[in-house]
Amino acid sequence: MTTRGRGLHGHVLESLGPAITAGDYPPGSVLRTDELAQRFEVSRSVMREAVRVLESMYLVESRRRVGVTVRPKSEWNVFDPQVIRWRLAGADRPHQLRSLTVLRSAVEPVAAGLAARYATAAQCAELTECALGMVATSRGHQLEGYLVHDVAFHRVILIASGNEMFARLGDVVAEVLSGRTHHEVMFADPDPAAVTLHVKVAEAVREGDAGLAEQLTREITVGALQELDILAP
Repeated sequence: MTTRGRGLHGHVLESLGPAITAGDYPPGSVLRTDELAQRFEVSRSVMREAVRVLESMYLVESRRRVGVTVRPKSEWNVFDPQVIRWRLAGADRPHQLRSLTVLRSAVEPVAAGLAARYATAAQCAELTECALGMVATSRGHQLEGYLVHDVAFHRVILIASGNEMFARLGDVVAEVLSGRTHHEVMFADPDPAAVTLHVKVAEAVREGDAGLAEQLTREITVGALQELDILAP
């Protein structure tokens, strides 16, 4: 559990954050901290701490003599993993999943090509281990186990690219993969073709074939978009 999720202010966040991202408080809505403190039965200091976290996500802004104002969606930090998680838990899920998957399709193939050039021997070994873990958990309704290896696989690709901007997207990709699983936007067992593609990507990276690694990863992301057409239209 992250720092944001701990304590009384975490309890407030887990109620207020999803409500804001779901549109229960439209942009421009003014939230009174005193009223919220009473509603959640917490102290004003706890409420202020929760508001500070929401401010760091650009979901709200505080002004003297005005209160806490909900900001427009266009200003939110949409790359914040917690914001992503909240949005995936709400009615915005199909749009959010598609938006994130399109982002993956733009970034991950390029990252895989770079990984084929720059991955260390240890990273190649880790990638292969993750792919084999995906194979081992791809049958028998083991989606939670599969998710662990799937998230790890894509983190390695992004880190092994050698691009620090791509590497920082690891948490974003983890959230979209987790969201698909936890909100049942996945088949009971992963697509066998997709599992095989992950194994082939690991092989291409290990062999230093940048073109093939990029092509295969693009096929993975295209397949993920096609699944959304079926499961979250």
